[in-house]
Amino acid sequence: MGARVPKLLAGVIVVAVAVVIVVAVVTRGQEAGPLTTPWGEPDLQGIWTTEFDTPLQRAARFGTRELYTEEERVQLDQERAELLGRDRRVERGSELDVAGAYGSVFMSMKRTGRRTSLVVDPPNGRLPDVTPEQRERAAADRAFRIDLLRSTQTCKSGSTACAGGTYDATPSPRREEALARYNTARMNRHFSPEDGSLGDRCLSGGLPGFGGAYGGNFRRIVQTPGGVSIFYDIDQGQAFQRNIVMNGRPHLPATVRQWFGDSRGRWEGDTLVIDVTNFSPKWDYMGARENLHLIEKWRRTGPVTLEYEVTVEDPTVWTRPWTMREEFTRQNEKENRIYYEPRCHEGNYGFPSLLLSARLAEKAYAEGKGPHPATKDNATDFVGVEDNPLAR
Repeated sequence: MGARVPKLLAGVIVVAVAVVIVVAVVTRGQEAGPLTTPWGEPDLQGIWTTEFDTPLQRAARFGTRELYTEEERVQLDQERAELLGRDRRVERGSELDVAGAYGSVFMSMKRTGRRTSLVVDPPNGRLPDVTPEQRERAAADRAFRIDLLRSTQTCKSGSTACAGGTYDATPSPRREEALARYNTARMNRHFSPEDGSLGDRCLSGGLPGFGGAYGGNFRRIVQTPGGVSIFYDIDQGQAFQRNIVMNGRPHLPATVRQWFGDSRGRWEGDTLVIDVTNFSPKWDYMGARENLHLIEKWRRTGPVTLEYEVTVEDPTVWTRPWTMREEFTRQNEKENRIYYEPRCHEGNYGFPSLLLSARLAEKAYAEGKGPHPATKDNATDFVGVEDNPLAR
């Protein structure tokens, strides 16, 4: 019979084994990187992604509660999985059926995260009120787009896509009206490429960038002494790269505008702080354009974890600044060593066909061989508006 192990020592062994197991599980498929670079700066390098889904805004029923219970997470995962199993289509062969884009087979689902919202300020986890100026601007824009749909089956059938509008068989007299601001969303006409949405033109990648239902949410961060570069692979092939100016120089003149803004970074302790201004008026983030101002904070919180926090400000859109926070997990460099640069190709192939189709429809109507183009809906995504459990 072997010698007995003292109880205290046995307990220490059990704890040590448990720690080894936990570390092995946490880092499996990931690669823990150093927390500082060889030149002494905090090391943010690597491929990072979010491994859970978190809604932008907190459902009102949770009030100021920041975290779900485990039971709530399990229930939400079940409800969301059931939604993926459905494919809400209408009568086969109808306009709505043919125009349908992505069915549930194209969708993927990450598990529900612990936090009830990405928004951490205001404390209720919800976006602040918009300004009267933005409310008026958004209402006018929506009214115009719905009026372009008024003679389509979408409005005739009472679809939610026509909410607030009414059916009228006569095409809208506003059909050729010019917009007050550069167009970034779908409208029911294709007179020029600029009539299409940024997404249809493969231009929807921008800051602040968060992944969507159709694609990934990856970052690749590379550092050099005095330099930081971040490559983004978000949503549906919307890839882009930004270089952070770290030499203390001021922002570009206000007359110089860029799609991804002008990023000026600095280190505050273990945190990379990036001030982003000078956005293009052609870029749109929830209504904010050239007045958009971001303060980003990137910080390592552990060997395989990275925290991203961004404060969003535009006094012409929101009544106060607001802040979001997202957690990233480091991905294994070896398993991801073949990292093909993603690209969105709808704008290269599909959109020219939309323009050609519009010209052919106009020609057919002029020759008395087809319906008025305005009676066909080419703007609405007919996948169907699902009742997202994370928003309830």
